[in-house]
Amino acid sequence: MTRNDAVDVTPKGESEQDSLRAWGWVSYLLHLIVAVSAVIPGAQASIFLLLIAFIMDWIKREDAVGTWQASHFKWRLRTVLWAGLLYVLTFPLFLLLYFPGAVAWTIISIWFLYRIVKGMVRMNAGRPV
Repeated sequence: MTRNDAVDVTPKGESEQDSLRAWGWVSYLLHLIVAVSAVIPGAQASIFLLLIAFIMDWIKREDAVGTWQASHFKWRLRTVLWAGLLYVLTFPLFLLLYFPGAVAWTIISIWFLYRIVKGMVRMNAGRPV
């Protein structure tokens, strides 16, 4: 063995865990940008960021099966799907009366932000959601 030959001393699976964690952080940060902008009036981020995060989670979720990070992928996907459904269901309130719709969307946005922050805290601690 020459001096330039690299020996991988990383236990099998650790690099995959690090990769999943990096994907998870990127996804959480994109979700956080959207969630914070949803709560702050007039600071709406593009739904494009949320779609990117959703697609990332959808593609990488199978790689996380059997790891503690699998719950995070499931958590983020469910959060987006539930929030989207709730936004769609409460949209008619805007058409009828603006105020109830604004209240409903504010509550949904705060709930969305709470779930993202909770997931980030758990991920930072290396714990499932």
